[in-house]
Amino acid sequence: AFYRAIAPTASVFWSAQLRVATNLDELGDVEAAAQALEGLLQTRPGWSAALVTLGDLWRTHKHWPEAIQAYDRAISAFPEPDRQQWAIFYSRGVALERNQQWAKAEADFLKALELAPDEPDVLNYLGYSWIEQGINLEQARKMIEKAVRQRPDDGFIVDSLGWAYFRAGDFARAVETIERAVELHPEDPTINDHFGDVLWSVGRRQEARFQWQRALVFNPEPDQKTEIERKLHEGLALSSSHNKAEAVR
Repeated sequence: AFYRAIAPTASVFWSAQLRVATNLDELGDVEAAAQALEGLLQTRPGWSAALVTLGDLWRTHKHWPEAIQAYDRAISAFPEPDRQQWAIFYSRGVALERNQQWAKAEADFLKALELAPDEPDVLNYLGYSWIEQGINLEQARKMIEKAVRQRPDDGFIVDSLGWAYFRAGDFARAVETIERAVELHPEDPTINDHFGDVLWSVGRRQEARFQWQRALVFNPEPDQKTEIERKLHEGLALSSSHNKAEAVR
């Protein structure tokens, strides 16, 4: 109500209207938030800040096609991207990857790195995705190591590095690294799940089952929950590859 009372002539009017939309989202009314943003765009077509906020809104709530469309509109609104726009390509890449459009997602991650080569979020996401697919493994590991050097206390990125070691067969380093990730984010189901896998691979099977059971406590995604339950029953040998949640990460 306070934001809506601000006059259109005020210098903060447009930023206040963005806050109306984000507050509606925080109140749990996603549709009203989206409608507020679309209303702003009718008055101010092509406003990149509103389009990015709209994309972030849909992405946060896992409405991937709607998020992609909003980011498409945002990217088309500026003639030539510069370094400041790396985050839009990254965000669209996440939405595309989660919407099973990997080729387009990969192109966006690479574009984000072209604009901002040292961004740890992009280095981590692309590197981890390559590792999950079993491609560009050495390059992926180096990218994640670069991200870890910038954020040594980011448990999600440290976990990605440990997973790179695991996929490369360096189980001892994987255990050491993912144990550190668990210490940084003890509540994350994926990191606990990964720790169980690497412990199993070095023969510490009782500890591995404990970590998988811990992962179940922290509400993993449904497909991940099914996979963890299967590993508890059958062990690691019959397990499939993991997906990192988007969590947002």
